[in-house]
Amino acid sequence: MPDDASKPAAKAKTAPMKFGEGWLRDCWYFACQAHELKPGKLQRYELLGEPVLLGRRRDGGVYAIRDICPHRAAPLSAGKLVPEAGGGESIECPYHGWRFGTDGACKAIPFLPDDQEMDIARIRVKRYPVAESQGMVFVWFAAEARAGLGAEAEPDLPPPVFPGAVGRPAIVDHMDFDTHMDHAIVGLMDPTHAPYVHAAWWARSSRRMKPKAKVFEPSAEGFVMTRHATSKANRIYAILGGQPQTEITFRLPGYRWEHIQVGRFQVLALTCLTPVTETKTRLTQLMWSDHPAMSLRWLIAPFMRAFIHQDGDMVNLQNMGLRYDPSLLWIDDADTQAKWYQQLKREWAASRAEGRPFVNPVKPVTLRWIS
Repeated sequence: MPDDASKPAAKAKTAPMKFGEGWLRDCWYFACQAHELKPGKLQRYELLGEPVLLGRRRDGGVYAIRDICPHRAAPLSAGKLVPEAGGGESIECPYHGWRFGTDGACKAIPFLPDDQEMDIARIRVKRYPVAESQGMVFVWFAAEARAGLGAEAEPDLPPPVFPGAVGRPAIVDHMDFDTHMDHAIVGLMDPTHAPYVHAAWWARSSRRMKPKAKVFEPSAEGFVMTRHATSKANRIYAILGGQPQTEITFRLPGYRWEHIQVGRFQVLALTCLTPVTETKTRLTQLMWSDHPAMSLRWLIAPFMRAFIHQDGDMVNLQNMGLRYDPSLLWIDDADTQAKWYQQLKREWAASRAEGRPFVNPVKPVTLRWIS
């Protein structure tokens, strides 16, 4: 491997990132929970518009390769994992039996006669760096300039770490939002939609709106709403008892987590947003906790699911307007987090293209709004 394989991409020109188009590269994206990958099973995912085969070798290691056979484009995930005579395993294409190692290298072309020489070592399926951390699987998507067919652009950053993500989560939910990741993210971080979108007896109400003032600070590749008392308007927090204190963090490319402390107990609610296509974003909600209230997860889970689906329903309504590609208005403090997200994206893309350290554009500030 070249000595500079783990360094940021060389300086290159890059077009400004338009809101609602494209995705950040040189990032770790959440793919699935680790326990979902069973040894020997081949699983197909679509991530950032690319078909990805994710699997676990029988030795326990995880791998990710492009889910297209370069011969006739059959999905390799429809094949099977077979043992190699010299050790190791390969993926056998279901169409003509071509075999590829879990590193993407071609191992065999069964129908090729001995007298027809061909250097199969030159044939490769693109490999994606993959990491297993805190019971989750993350896939690294390198910058396009470094991610050619078969390239092994190694990450120069570790996958994200989330405080309190220990063991299997107590509650997990999924939902596909029919929108670009940018719209999904700013919708979830929007502080003023809750009284209207999440109006319910157990949540907030437009009749109980009050002035809010929250302190924000920059954090690793994002920002944090510093620890504060939870809203009394949201009755879900009442299940935790005591005096819950919460801290909410956002981190590129699309992670938002709320860390709640109640005395010696804690709750971590992590939202992972993963682009599927330009018009579909997978939302995965995971919750860990050592709080006794988690014995009532059968009661809590439906409320969490309803909360997410309320956001999804609003996305579908919003799409009726977005189809006309209107200009969007961003209003002072209430939309500052959305503006930060766009600034963070631009800075990340620029820093990677120019081969320089990322400089967080967020500054400490107190934001005020009514909700």
